[in-house]
Amino acid sequence: MRDILSGDSSFAVVGEATSGEEAIAKAADLTPDLILMDIRMPGMGGLEATYRLKLLFPAVKIVMVTVSDDITHLFEAIKRGAQGYLLKNLSPSSWLQYLRSVSVDEAPMSKELAFRLLQEFSSGAGQEKSDAGAGNRAASWFGLPASQLTAREKEVLEHVSTGASNREIAERLNLSEHTVKNHLKNILQKLHLDNRVQLARYALEHGLQRTKE
Repeated sequence: MRDILSGDSSFAVVGEATSGEEAIAKAADLTPDLILMDIRMPGMGGLEATYRLKLLFPAVKIVMVTVSDDITHLFEAIKRGAQGYLLKNLSPSSWLQYLRSVSVDEAPMSKELAFRLLQEFSSGAGQEKSDAGAGNRAASWFGLPASQLTAREKEVLEHVSTGASNREIAERLNLSEHTVKNHLKNILQKLHLDNRVQLARYALEHGLQRTKE
């Protein structure tokens, strides 16, 4: 992982940790912009560490790194605040391209995650499971009214719920990608959310979901 990142001048590795507890301690000392987090580690695992880190340092971006494509673990990690995930067997070029997208808030939610989210909340079980796994903060996401969003922001949010990328949303709404990015930033701030999965969850809970296109 260090070798891959050292090949791109956009990134500088400032520290490494071998457990969730150590990751939290080092994040406090080093204030990184981006954390690559393994799901399975000695002591505190990556899921719990991600949740605690996002409570302590909301601005830090966390990407899960794993050998497994188990959607259950990845879905849970992103609900706890992670910005995305990478499989360890991907090519270095794919790693760097994805991490660059994450660093500028342009990494889309995968269509698979969007579908899983729709399934979970259509079943009526999503709210209970998510609140149990993500603590009190999760329960507060849905008390924020959608009425505070503009009509255009609601449109953007509807498309986010399908897993659409910034480019796809821009094409569908005849906007520039820069404008879409600004809308997403404003929506996240207004709703006090961390990532696109949480936005999609909010859209589903407030009846703002859109059929896949």
